[in-house]
Amino acid sequence: MTLYTTDYLEYYLTLVGWLIHNGLWNVLAASGVFALPFLVLIVQEWLRSRAEGADEGNKGVLSSMRIENRVFVAIIVILFAGIPFVPVNLSTIRFDTSRSAQCNASVPQPGETGWSNAYTTLNNQSALVPVWWFFMHALSKAVTGAAVAAIPCGTDPRQMRMEVDATRIDDPVLAQEVADFAHDCYAPARAKLFMNRPTLSDEQMNDVSWIGSGTFLNTPGYYDTYHSNTPRVSWPYDEARDAGLALTDNGGGYPLCRQWWADGGRGLRARLLEQVDPGLLTRLGG
Repeated sequence: MTLYTTDYLEYYLTLVGWLIHNGLWNVLAASGVFALPFLVLIVQEWLRSRAEGADEGNKGVLSSMRIENRVFVAIIVILFAGIPFVPVNLSTIRFDTSRSAQCNASVPQPGETGWSNAYTTLNNQSALVPVWWFFMHALSKAVTGAAVAAIPCGTDPRQMRMEVDATRIDDPVLAQEVADFAHDCYAPARAKLFMNRPTLSDEQMNDVSWIGSGTFLNTPGYYDTYHSNTPRVSWPYDEARDAGLALTDNGGGYPLCRQWWADGGRGLRARLLEQVDPGLLTRLGG
């Protein structure tokens, strides 16, 4: 049987908690401390019988029957809820991502989080879990899973926006190229646009607020006019396009901003999309 967890800490701490429990149980069993409740139980029933009146009949038989009943109950409790019995390890515990998959939510596995180093410290250890607590864990997760499944599932634009905001360009060369594009293309195009004092709709105002603006790409006089001020090896020197600009030893040319941004697989847009998680792009498309 598999135990399921629904968050990172629970996945890790479930096994850690039972490892600690096993250590404490070994101490209680080796020292005999676990037998103290039985002694207390016997003394309680003996005192209870002595405190009752003489009309209760044979005190010895009555107290022995009471002690026997309570001892049996205590043994059953210890047997099922105290003694470690069912083995459990990280292969038995499974991180449940079924609901997040149904909702198209990209959730990293525990080993992909900051807790991954903590998992390695467990060194594939295993623990033993009492039967009752193993059953209670499975039952509680089954009820919780059913309750979560009843929650309506839909796309959360705020979560996607947070993920987009948290996305970073890992390639420092590409990050510098984005900065160059903003300096050579976006900044002069945006300055030219607002010098003309145009009347823009809300959609157009939102469009011109980023470097891949469709307005700058498709309107004559903007990205089809400005070009890179630094030679780019991906675009060889073109005498017709780059006339009057320096020819460098690497043969790099000066692409127009429209080429620089949207020129197939070598364009800046395509390379930036490679930095984004494909799952996030799928959710955005949905």
